[in-house]
Amino acid sequence: MAQPEPFTYDGGRVDPGETQNVRYTVSETYLGDRVKMPVTIVVGERPGPTVVVTAATHGDELNGIEVVREVAHEWDLSELRGRLVCLPILNVPGFIAQQRYLPIYDRDLNRAFPGDRTGTGAQRMAARIFENFVAPADLGIDLHTSTRGRSNMLHVRADMGDDTVERVARAFASNVIIDSEGAEGTLRREATAAGTSTITVEMGEAHRFQRSLIDRALDGVRSVFAEFGLLESAHVHWPGWRTVVEDAGEKTWLRADAGGLVDVRVERGAFVEAGERIATIANPFKTSTTAVEAPFDGVLVGVLENPVVYPGNPLCHIVRVDERTRKAIESHER
Repeated sequence: MAQPEPFTYDGGRVDPGETQNVRYTVSETYLGDRVKMPVTIVVGERPGPTVVVTAATHGDELNGIEVVREVAHEWDLSELRGRLVCLPILNVPGFIAQQRYLPIYDRDLNRAFPGDRTGTGAQRMAARIFENFVAPADLGIDLHTSTRGRSNMLHVRADMGDDTVERVARAFASNVIIDSEGAEGTLRREATAAGTSTITVEMGEAHRFQRSLIDRALDGVRSVFAEFGLLESAHVHWPGWRTVVEDAGEKTWLRADAGGLVDVRVERGAFVEAGERIATIANPFKTSTTAVEAPFDGVLVGVLENPVVYPGNPLCHIVRVDERTRKAIESHER
């Protein structure tokens, strides 16, 4: 019979039945002080897969931080099968500065994976995170929000061509899954390539906790744990309806054709019909207005929160749904 294995990393070891909270050094400041990333590692007394749950790769994306903290410190993990690695704040310098990118040279940590121990500061930080805590895992859930000024409905982004990634994505039980490999250097793409089947979860907006989205994401994490046998008491969820967007032509960002102030008439997650007015752009006198209409029947996965735009600014992200999904949405909302 298989035996549970300890989790080891550079400088430490966590044995079966143990939990450790670690402040792991990922870089140094100008003064030579260590930059330490919080890590919680839980090793079950029974064998099972290793899962890594990450957040705040972008330092101002806060919703995921609370998801990871609650999984690590509020869930009853006494029955855990396998090993759990919780990384609530990957981009510690960005989090401290409350900005998206690493403060030094404005580098995007989510384009630096799997990292390079002799490369840029971002690559060196990414390498320490990736080698010690991501690559040893079997599965990964990477939590994000939209950037400042926009808000996303909760949805999953995943390379559905990978069988295990597809299984993770469907188990998370979001209504929308966007099928994509991900950009080079992103955590989910590079982790999946290294054997850690990883999805990205997008939810809400930067600089805040949004309780309803946090709770839904916690349900999704628990559902994944149930699917892969980490928690026997958990159950795999069905979201009520689901659409998987596989073709780039099935989704688009609608952009402003005029500058001005925007009146968005729908909320994130809303279903809209082709030709339905989504927003109106007007000048300060309201003497000139531009209507923005849905190009097809779809769901708004992302919407503008900052109501001022230049021409070309993104207004909303819409994904197409077929007739079957439309009927499921309407039935679910009754």
